[in-house]
Amino acid sequence: MPGPAFLRGDSVDLHTVEEDDLPFLHRLVNDPRVWRSLFNADPQTMADEQAFYENVVTADGEVHLLICADGDPVGIIGLNGIDPSWGIAEVGYYVDPDAHGQGYATAAVALLAEYAFDQRRLEKLNADALATNEASQRVLEKNGFVEEGRFREHGYVDGERVDVIRYGLLASDR
Repeated sequence: MPGPAFLRGDSVDLHTVEEDDLPFLHRLVNDPRVWRSLFNADPQTMADEQAFYENVVTADGEVHLLICADGDPVGIIGLNGIDPSWGIAEVGYYVDPDAHGQGYATAAVALLAEYAFDQRRLEKLNADALATNEASQRVLEKNGFVEEGRFREHGYVDGERVDVIRYGLLASDR
């Protein structure tokens, strides 16, 4: 059961991540349709998920929220590596493949960006997407992120080197 809604939107709400959500996240992070786009090819045990919760989700300096549609979890989103001195953070997210194509990731990124700029006083968000992950690129571009660079053959997916595209969004771009 998701924790309380921290941010509310029209199509999704962003809820606190609770320990009860770990089985859902554990299932998602091990789904081949998800982990291939996460820059991590290692299988994740429930102990790994618990460590993620204890060391990352509850850590100071980061924000991780469950993406929920109609009260049900459909994914997770976060502000990683928040640097208040520079006013920057990285956006990361993934959504249950069974919920792809419904705009949940796009809506969640919009909510999180608004929070980052209006409440956390950040000046810039960045995000990386595999060149082979056109859906993630569209999510970022629909939210105003622009391509800032390309790391050639930086990733390795399904036996092939793939480019990683770096996107950025400035508070002044909104």
